[in-house]
Amino acid sequence: MKIGSMALESNVFLSPLAGYTNLPFRLTLRELGGLGLATTDLVNARSLLENNRKALKLIETNDEDEPLSVQLFGSVPEEMRDAALHLESIGISSVDINMGCPVRKVCKVGGGSAMMTELAETAALVKGMVDAVNIPVTVKMRLGWDDENLTAPDLARSLVDVGVKAIAVHGRTRAQGFTGEVNPDGIRAVVEAVPGVPVIGNGDIVSPKSAQEMIRRTGCAAVSIGRGAFYNPWIFSQTQHLLETGELLPEPDFDERIRVLCRHFERMIQVFGEKMGCLMFRKVGPWYAKRFGPANRFNKRIVLVSTQEEFYEILEDYQSWRGQFLDSNGDLKPQYQLREMVPGFMKEEEPASVRREKIPVPKGPVDVW
Repeated sequence: MKIGSMALESNVFLSPLAGYTNLPFRLTLRELGGLGLATTDLVNARSLLENNRKALKLIETNDEDEPLSVQLFGSVPEEMRDAALHLESIGISSVDINMGCPVRKVCKVGGGSAMMTELAETAALVKGMVDAVNIPVTVKMRLGWDDENLTAPDLARSLVDVGVKAIAVHGRTRAQGFTGEVNPDGIRAVVEAVPGVPVIGNGDIVSPKSAQEMIRRTGCAAVSIGRGAFYNPWIFSQTQHLLETGELLPEPDFDERIRVLCRHFERMIQVFGEKMGCLMFRKVGPWYAKRFGPANRFNKRIVLVSTQEEFYEILEDYQSWRGQFLDSNGDLKPQYQLREMVPGFMKEEEPASVRREKIPVPKGPVDVW
């Protein structure tokens, strides 16, 4: 697949999600394979130009983290243009413009979903960016502000006219936030509005089959996965394999899940330091544990982890406890036929072999915006 001059190895992408899609997570996913393009957390263009420490950390990358797109938000044309020029100068592969974020902090300054309400002004801003750089400029949008204002097809046409190379569409309106159902017909309307330009479908892709269904129902050229990657980091390689062969790969076993969990944790320490890395991993560990089977014992302690040594103590304790009752697939051993026979096995927990089709919205910076 190609987006402008950028050649990609697959049509399965990582969506930006504030507080999660940082360098350690991206590297962990890339190592597992199947990831065609990753995008950073959304970055304030003005903060980037001011060399704000947090903004610079959001775009931190290395040679293993390619191809990489940085997602910008802002509503001042000159700032968005200059931020794009800066990103091109430091070797970023493409620039994505956030027109989909529904949160108040972003919308109230004219960024995010608010850009979908002013088509002419938005197209002019984007043209300034496209004309300034040689790398591809792409856009992430929603279907519209609300059900009465489904502006995505018209906006997509306007943006393609000024040189946008691809458009990602989250199949909800701004008014929906992350509630309700994704509307595949709304995404298909965008696909039909811009023939010849890749449209990337996004929203509620939580398994390889749901990615396949998104492409079938919308005609989109690629899919972008957010929450599904936290729940299942192997979803990119699994989806690529399904799309290419029609076959589903087997699920990774418990040992493989632990290996990847540790790799992710170690990268968090390397990039953010022990103190901050542990603090940030408190919200990451429980996502891995959703596929462990009974994990209450693990979750209670991982959300308080403070040191690298403590992390491995927690993991060793949990593995020892778990091995008494569960096999490598996370299912109860034959002698424990009833969940209630296992101490600490909460009734709401599922065996790791159970696959979810609904995934909660992760907690993060968006909650307090």
